[in-house]
Amino acid sequence: MLQVADGLLVEKGFAGVTMEGIAARAGVAKQTIYRWWKSKSDVLMDAFLQDAAEDLTAPDSGDIARDLRDYLRRLAWFLSESDPGAVFKALIAQAQHDPVFAQDFRSRYLDGQRRRDRLPLERAVDRGQLPADLDLAAETDQLVGPLYYRVLVTDEPISHEFTDGLVDAFLRRHKPTTRTES
Repeated sequence: MLQVADGLLVEKGFAGVTMEGIAARAGVAKQTIYRWWKSKSDVLMDAFLQDAAEDLTAPDSGDIARDLRDYLRRLAWFLSESDPGAVFKALIAQAQHDPVFAQDFRSRYLDGQRRRDRLPLERAVDRGQLPADLDLAAETDQLVGPLYYRVLVTDEPISHEFTDGLVDAFLRRHKPTTRTES
């Protein structure tokens, strides 16, 4: 059902997705959909959460430069090129008009995504590769914020060169060590 909802959103846009359409495409009764979800926003959020959990796991090679490059490239692809990225944009748009949904989206996705975005930096701090007093929130914003900005505001492409440039700027600012904690 979640894949059906994802597919309909990509095909028809948020306004074109209905509970009836999801039920028809899935070959189930509409009541079956309503048994599990209150609204199309709820169905789409669950579909998106499943996709995010599968696609946005932060790598942990022990090399902060490699992990950041890999993660930012993966996040950029997810947000700008994948079907779940289209769902993300629709959910963000819905959150602008529905405060209850916005709070739910924040608590069910955005807060967890924030932790995933920060995880490579936390691991590097724990390994002694980055200073213990690193402002994780600010550095995370500087690394991933430009990706969200391009996806949600300017619609500019996000190349590997762009994401690698963000990582290079971070590495120049902080000059991580190669020391690791055992």
